[in-house]
Amino acid sequence: MPHEWQQIEQGAPEISGASSFTTGAPPLAELHLWPYRSLPRRGFVIFIGITCTLVLVPLLAVLGSPMLWGLLPFVLGAIALTWYLLERSYRDGSVLEELRLWPDRIELTRHEPRGPARHWTANPYWVSVEIHPKGGPVENYLTLRGGCREVEIGAFLTPSERAALHDELQQALIRAAEASAR
Repeated sequence: MPHEWQQIEQGAPEISGASSFTTGAPPLAELHLWPYRSLPRRGFVIFIGITCTLVLVPLLAVLGSPMLWGLLPFVLGAIALTWYLLERSYRDGSVLEELRLWPDRIELTRHEPRGPARHWTANPYWVSVEIHPKGGPVENYLTLRGGCREVEIGAFLTPSERAALHDELQQALIRAAEASAR
């Protein structure tokens, strides 16, 4: 699953009092979500290399003739267009969602490839994790409701990954509630 939890281990605070966002303490947990990349960078290099080889092989038949100069711009254009479109796909897929959880605050930040980052904050006590198996735009539509707003999380995940993330988020909110009770 394309996500990563970072549990921050905390010892006893130097000053008495609960660990919280307002005191500047680090979050209890941090979650990073990103879209699945079916073609990693190494695969991209191999694909472009094989494409160049296969497209240039037919040009060997016209090597040394004036027809080569008529075909070469189209062949190079096809390779350049393939390169550009794959790079554009990488840029468009560079979405990152970061969720930070303190006992008294939850923050969700979505970094878009184009445009500014979008932020949402709420008190975790009032936040509920909701999954809509059929009613949302996609199967297992996952949202966080709290602070008078409902925000989507993990839009780029598969339905089974959103269902697993739903359980993980509920457990994280329970741990935050237990930390705030201490």
